[in-house]
Amino acid sequence: MRTTQGWAVSEPGAAVRPWNFVRRDVGNRDVAVRIHYCGICGSDLHAARGGDTTAFPLVPGHEIVGEIAEVGPGVSRFTVGDPVAVGNIVGSCGNCTACRTGRENWCAQVRLTYGGPDESGNTTQGGYSSEYVLDEHFVYRLPDGLDPAGVAPLMCAGVTTYSPLRRSGVGKGTVMGVIGLGGLGHVGLKLGRALGAEVSVFTTSPGKAESALALGADDAIVSTDAAQMAAQANRFDFILDTVGAPHELGPYFDTLGIDGTLCMVGIPDETMRVDPMNLIVGAKRLAGSGSGGVPETQEMLDLCAEHGITADVEMVTPDYLDEAFDRLARNDVRHRFVLDLTN
Repeated sequence: MRTTQGWAVSEPGAAVRPWNFVRRDVGNRDVAVRIHYCGICGSDLHAARGGDTTAFPLVPGHEIVGEIAEVGPGVSRFTVGDPVAVGNIVGSCGNCTACRTGRENWCAQVRLTYGGPDESGNTTQGGYSSEYVLDEHFVYRLPDGLDPAGVAPLMCAGVTTYSPLRRSGVGKGTVMGVIGLGGLGHVGLKLGRALGAEVSVFTTSPGKAESALALGADDAIVSTDAAQMAAQANRFDFILDTVGAPHELGPYFDTLGIDGTLCMVGIPDETMRVDPMNLIVGAKRLAGSGSGGVPETQEMLDLCAEHGITADVEMVTPDYLDEAFDRLARNDVRHRFVLDLTN
């Protein structure tokens, strides 16, 4: 076993504190990743303060960028010193339909980067730490030419928004909407544009409408403005809903054209109601998506490398983690926090 320095919460809602723990030794197909940056995701906040896992102490973090520090004897894809990235999946059964079709994120035995069982039955600990040990299958080469800190959030926000765009055939000729311009929404906007779609952003804030246009949106719609929303009737082929707070879906269904799809990737903390007529009239669809498998994650990184896409980030150090969680809880970040572990 190898000692690792991490930053953990001892119980739900506790302050983040340094904590030394052990990781497994590097096995035959394992690599050890020395962590340089780790994105701070909304799911980290929920796990640390909401207690949706029963295993504490808990080290959050599943948006990892670093370099290979050690390789096992059976590793074929990496050598020491390679710049790499790791996302929210670090293991799966490898044999089920989901794994065989490259959708490891839906494997019934998927192993998450933190808060789940590892091979020994202990709890996986995440990327707010100095090092991570995992199977090389779930490690990705860091694209050349991209800011590594800006790549970190792509390992969650990037693949979470890319996967539904890819599976829905979003591309040239698609009229796409994005609800919300937060950590997920601003990446979804960039990816939609890279795929060739015409992309508009729905926001409740006129200030964020200006930000959306600055990020490359073709249009920005203030969703609290009834006249602006009425002008969008039947316009969109696909809408990506990234909002994590309860909101009414009906007004957005009104903006979809025939056979249009509204896909939810944000996770509101309350049950939401849908009027069946919103789906029946116009044969519209309500879908959901979350994360992605290994092939989709690699495709997303390749697309981002081709188009120079990274997340817009604010860098923080470990001593700022509690304040970062506080600000994330009140949505006071444009657009993602990234933890700097280079020192």
